[in-house]
Amino acid sequence: MLFHACARRVVPSAFPISTMPLRARIANPALMARQSSSSSSSSSSNITLTEQPGDDPHDVLFASHFGLRTITLNRPKKLNSLNASMARKILSRLREWRKSQLAEVVVIKGAGRAFCAGGDVAALALQNQQGVEGQRASTDYFALEYTLDHAIATYPKPYLALLDGITMGGGVGLSLHAPFRIATENTVFAMPETTIGFFPDVGASFFLPRLDGALGLYLALTSAQLHGVDVFWSGVATHYLHSTSLPDLEARLAELRFPDSTPLQTLLRLINSTIEEFCTGFPKPPTASLVGGDLRAAIDYVFQPGHRSLDDIFNALRGLEDQRQQTPPDIVDWAKKTRETLLQRSPTSAHVTLRQLREGARWDIAETFRRELGLAERFMSHPDFVAGVSALLIHKPKTTPIWTPARFEDVKAVDVARFFSSPSTELALADDVEGQTATGWPWRMYPHSWTALPGEGEVKRVLREMGEKAQSGDDVVEEVVRRRDGKAGVREKVEDILRRKTMNENGLVVWRT
Repeated sequence: MLFHACARRVVPSAFPISTMPLRARIANPALMARQSSSSSSSSSSNITLTEQPGDDPHDVLFASHFGLRTITLNRPKKLNSLNASMARKILSRLREWRKSQLAEVVVIKGAGRAFCAGGDVAALALQNQQGVEGQRASTDYFALEYTLDHAIATYPKPYLALLDGITMGGGVGLSLHAPFRIATENTVFAMPETTIGFFPDVGASFFLPRLDGALGLYLALTSAQLHGVDVFWSGVATHYLHSTSLPDLEARLAELRFPDSTPLQTLLRLINSTIEEFCTGFPKPPTASLVGGDLRAAIDYVFQPGHRSLDDIFNALRGLEDQRQQTPPDIVDWAKKTRETLLQRSPTSAHVTLRQLREGARWDIAETFRRELGLAERFMSHPDFVAGVSALLIHKPKTTPIWTPARFEDVKAVDVARFFSSPSTELALADDVEGQTATGWPWRMYPHSWTALPGEGEVKRVLREMGEKAQSGDDVVEEVVRRRDGKAGVREKVEDILRRKTMNENGLVVWRT
């Protein structure tokens, strides 16, 4: 069996108490036996980081070069889809590097044309068909995955994800909570879970609601893709580089040296300035994509917080379609395609996802993963997950999933509420003391959000602080660029925000109400 199953339902931290290096523990069978025996009798026994039968020894590659530590996801034929074997290896190595004074910077990347196209959901769906025990084993996998994602989010050393290719689902969890997420011309980002009868997980409850406007909910419900530089303009990535620059960036990172006890935020600023050295420009501005311009304004209108139900969202889309004389043709076409896309999604998944993202905007990072484990556990026993994965990923050729229920109006509030009950599996995330101390855990906003482009909230705050000095959009742009130390892309992003969100009133730039 691909994923490890245990009877106990309490999951420990990603990093056990032992601090012995990984190589020493592998070379000491007696110690390994004692640890295994201890874990089998402990209430915190669900996650094991030791190699399991069937694990591929080469599905993740690790390398060290001076202070740089590199993780390479190595299942290119499977688009580096994440499984338990890979998650165990990464957790173990992160633990070892966290304790090592020689390991200063961690980089994760993928072999082939994908960073990571998601979790191995086909294996989970087949496992779920075995009944309750299979569903429990699948939940155990999510507990392992979310523990890894939380460990990355609270990692006390600089962690960079090179999103040079397909980045979806499980790959998002390995990257999106990191302080540095580097997109290239090859990046394709999506959260396609509602397509297969699941929900946007791996911490998406935290990340997506904190994107500007309603973009996060739009991406979550529709599974829309972002390509190349749009991943950067959206805030999903913190930097945009050409893929040919990545080897030179890695070499440069390996050369960096940091004094002992340097604060994490200082390290991040040094890494940030290093990445900026390799930026050579952008192929298009944000106004030419769905993250900016008129299309972005339409997304913010349709998926706004005031539209509390899916009915409200569908009505807003129909309204744009009906107002053809007042609505630009491209927006009318977008509204029609978006409505048709939503109707193809699992009705249960869509209803759960809407509530998930509305509530997730208030969760802290630890609560996020605990809540998501409860959602994952419920979906493992719901027929839509097996139906969606089987129809779209297992059957050849693909078929149309048969959802239960099939209509959006047949999903009742009480059905949705059941997904938000407490999980039977507990994530003991509080054991990761060092990472949490370094990052100020538990937090409700990313402590490293400044590594990405400024969002609308930041621009609005700068505008308010400028007061009468904000006499033109150029004044505001220059002030934000100055505060952001000239970061590449800030000018273009702020110009787009000002076009959509401000107006000139009595000689001053003011925020639209």
